[in-house]
Amino acid sequence: MEFLTNVFVFLHLLGLAAIIGSAVFVSRGIPTPALVWGARAQIITGLLLVGLNEAGDDPLNHTKIGVKLLIAIAVAACAEIAAGRERRGQGNPQLVHAAGALAVLNTAIAVLWT
Repeated sequence: MEFLTNVFVFLHLLGLAAIIGSAVFVSRGIPTPALVWGARAQIITGLLLVGLNEAGDDPLNHTKIGVKLLIAIAVAACAEIAAGRERRGQGNPQLVHAAGALAVLNTAIAVLWT
């Protein structure tokens, strides 16, 4: 079970890298497939990690998980809307930057909320 958890943590971190890397360093305001798929991966792997940790004996902070899920949904929404607008020729770099900033906020919550 620990190995599976570590695999999902690894995939979760790859999703985070895809979001922040795309939003801040690569795209310059243009949504990339990595941004969209990273946001999707963050939600899926995050939910799987919660499920695996629920199966364990340690108690979880459900308030923290709920806040992080809401922010992850906001990241995915910004990424999906930005990608859709870009396909229609109505690009919005603010949504891409918002997705990156919200991903950083979600990381800060994960690390600093104890």
